[in-house]
Amino acid sequence: MPRALGARREIKAAVAERYRVAGRAEKGRILDELCKVTGWHRKHAVRALADRPAAGPDARQQRTSTYGVVVKDALTALWEASDRICGKRLKVMIPTLLPALERHGFAERWAFRGKYPNGKTYGLSETRIDELYREAEAFLNITGAQELREEHMVCKRRIYVESDPFASQAKVALGNEGMIKTLAAHDTLFSFGENLGADDCDVPIKKFKWLATRQPVAMELWDDLPAAGGSCYNTVTTWHNKGKNIDYGGETWYWTKDREFEKVLSLPQQRPSVQFELAATVDDSVKALLRDNGWRQRDSIDISRDAGRYREYIAGSRGEFTVARDQYVRPKTGWFSDRSACYLAAGRPVITQETGFSKFLPAGKGLFGFSTMDDILRAIDCIESDYEGNCRAAREIAAEYFDAEKVVGSLMERAGL
Repeated sequence: MPRALGARREIKAAVAERYRVAGRAEKGRILDELCKVTGWHRKHAVRALADRPAAGPDARQQRTSTYGVVVKDALTALWEASDRICGKRLKVMIPTLLPALERHGFAERWAFRGKYPNGKTYGLSETRIDELYREAEAFLNITGAQELREEHMVCKRRIYVESDPFASQAKVALGNEGMIKTLAAHDTLFSFGENLGADDCDVPIKKFKWLATRQPVAMELWDDLPAAGGSCYNTVTTWHNKGKNIDYGGETWYWTKDREFEKVLSLPQQRPSVQFELAATVDDSVKALLRDNGWRQRDSIDISRDAGRYREYIAGSRGEFTVARDQYVRPKTGWFSDRSACYLAAGRPVITQETGFSKFLPAGKGLFGFSTMDDILRAIDCIESDYEGNCRAAREIAAEYFDAEKVVGSLMERAGL
């Protein structure tokens, strides 16, 4: 189990001399023990044990600091939050993190507090963080990613905003004590599953009341784009996911998208006049499968590592064609994708798998839900017969139903804030 920094240094000092005089086999055993106790990577352990004290205060070359205090704090917090990844990987995040904080007004309005031995606080001070918890009207736990601790319990209101319906509800129905305890610590629960509790929805609703909301979009980030897109329908996605399937009610409910894409692989062959592309990081066998069925393929990591590049990819599309996970589709959750909402905001028509969302969003122009291949083909024909009209309709749907001020405002109002 990883130890605190001071303890790891003491352990290293205790074995350093033994490592220095040991033979090759014994050094290997010492490294195994050190890595197990400290949690260090083997290469880091080798470097640490080979370390020599500096010759004096002037032995180390002085370097000019590259970043100011605020930037250093941001980088250190990111490093801590990402489990102290190596500098080469951290460097990749810098061009995205720092400009984003500044561009959206958060250069001096963020904090990271490491709640582990020797964990530090970056950005806002601990005093200010605790003041905010006491002063805030509510604490929004977006996607339920924040485990609640004593410091959060002083907040007047704790609001849970669930992004992925079905899993938490099924766990509650199965008696999962951890999930029940987590939800019970919040006073209001929202879900992007807008159809939860409806007669035609198969998501089990036990113990808790869920209110509907949807993915908010900052419409101004999608202004000033070309009125029409490119020649290819595309999407950005993950092909295969592991570990999140759920067994409930004698059935397995799947979390991975490849099962759904495989049902529509023949689409490019059925509409050869239209191009289709899947931005997904996949292995060679999947690349061959997509290519053999007429799909283009791009690397999704390259596209989504930068917000500007992601925006350009969506803006350069003809529209989105995508599927949804079985856990959203089969139980008719009413879920709708944040990425699809971005396509709509960019004025790009969307064809997506029906989850029950068409009960709450206007479908038929600019936005289309499908359950069969015939549904898909009709949607494509409709878009191509009036492409500019469908682009305008897509943007209008985003502005009316996904605008961040409307969505968040409604959430706050219904939460009683």
